[in-house]
Amino acid sequence: MALYVLHESSSGYALFLAHGIDEIGQNTEAVRNSITDLNRFGKVVKLAAFNPFESALDALNQCNAVSEGQMTDELRNFLELSLPKVKEGKKAKFSLGVGEPKIGSHIFEETKIPCQSNEFISEIIRGIRFHFDRFIENLKPGDLEKAQLGLAHSYSRAKVKFNVNRVDNMVIQAIFLLDTLDKDVNSFSMRVREWYSWHFPELVKIVNDNYLYAKIAKYIDDKSQLSEDKLEGLVDILGDEDKAKEVIEAAKASMGQDLSPVDLINVKMFAQRVMDLAEYRKKLYDYLVSKMSDIAPNLAALIGEVVGARLISHAGSLTNLAKCPSSTLQILGAEKALFRALKTKGNTPKYGLIFHSSFIGRASAKNKGRMARYLANKCSIASRIDCFAESSTTSFGDKLREQVEERLDFYDKGVAPRKNIDMMKSAIENAASQEMDVDKASETASKKSKKKKSKDNDDAKADDKENDVINVDGAEAKSGKKKNKRSLEEESVPTTNGKENGTTNGENGTEKKKKKKSKDVEMEDVPAVTESKKKKKKKSTE
Repeated sequence: MALYVLHESSSGYALFLAHGIDEIGQNTEAVRNSITDLNRFGKVVKLAAFNPFESALDALNQCNAVSEGQMTDELRNFLELSLPKVKEGKKAKFSLGVGEPKIGSHIFEETKIPCQSNEFISEIIRGIRFHFDRFIENLKPGDLEKAQLGLAHSYSRAKVKFNVNRVDNMVIQAIFLLDTLDKDVNSFSMRVREWYSWHFPELVKIVNDNYLYAKIAKYIDDKSQLSEDKLEGLVDILGDEDKAKEVIEAAKASMGQDLSPVDLINVKMFAQRVMDLAEYRKKLYDYLVSKMSDIAPNLAALIGEVVGARLISHAGSLTNLAKCPSSTLQILGAEKALFRALKTKGNTPKYGLIFHSSFIGRASAKNKGRMARYLANKCSIASRIDCFAESSTTSFGDKLREQVEERLDFYDKGVAPRKNIDMMKSAIENAASQEMDVDKASETASKKSKKKKSKDNDDAKADDKENDVINVDGAEAKSGKKKNKRSLEEESVPTTNGKENGTTNGENGTEKKKKKKSKDVEMEDVPAVTESKKKKKKKSTE
């Protein structure tokens, strides 16, 4: 039985005929030992057909199809033309050896060509790859390496290629940084309280907020200099006039010790650092909210941005979270308790990170487990929609949140919730209506922009016409003045100059007549006010 071996190289598909297998042996060790010897290996394996790729893009598409276990049309045509034809109702007298079992099964399903993939075939393919440049004629040295390098780069880029707006790694880093900032801000603010309490211990009981305490400590500086003049500044910081007066009275009767100016400067600098960290924490939270609205809008609408980001970071990515079943999602973050319960044969945990959701806190003690299971189910649905949906919308998350609310009412009051099918149908309708609204808004925006452009063009044309009219008026006004001067001069000059001027300007006479006609046409559009002005000027000249 003949054995053909398919080899997918960076330059094209190659089909080799392996004959005389008994010379090198059927076991993999014998094949492995004979691969390096080209004289021995070349007698057994010979090139039967070769189909080069048309371009680098074609090579990338073929490589992606092979890696996914799919047979392309080019590969099918190449195999049907190169392999011997099999008559209907009879078994093939050959078999095709492939490196990947997935593509072998797909080839057998589509073309009924018997395929095999084992260690023996893989060793033969390894020998073909080792001596491939010797089998192909007209192959220059270095061409194969260039093709391999270019295909490797394009294949890696295609695998790494992603949507910039849906990078879940940014959410993972942001939630990690947010958690560390919470710890750092709390520890630093406690250090500010302890440090400044040596100087002003009564301020701790008046101001409880860490950020406000750091701001007040920086503003007060030395308590001995605190007077009624700083009341307005304290009111602006605290937002309460009574508290500001209480701070001033406490500073007057404070039992704290005095600090040197250098110590106060260090306290102020450290308080400023705490304030900066707190402000950056707020900005980072806003950034996390905006990224979650782009990456996982439905999950954020259902369970909140922070808890959703923690679930994504704990799973590793949004894709991994979407692949998790709801039972796994329910106990994400409680792995230690789960394994401890399995070892000791105790009760397994009911919830992990989703315990931070407000729904679990609102449920009664006996219904917390059921609520966690139901919420995990809805979270898995929302994460899968966010991961695999082409367009981002929050309609599904809103409907899932309504379902969780109705489930809470069912546990507490016994109100029957709506069915999941009805909620999903309404969510799909809302999503479709939102897309229609977006399309209409874009169309109206484009129409408005076109109208604005046309209006601007019309306004520009009207301005040009007005400028032309104004220029005509100015020119005629100036010409009227010049005519007055010329009429005075012509009275003193003989009339022969007019004839001479007529003869000399005879060539340009037609051009002047045309200009006068165009001026007369333009003057018909001038308002009647200009005509009255002309009449007055003529009377004055007469």
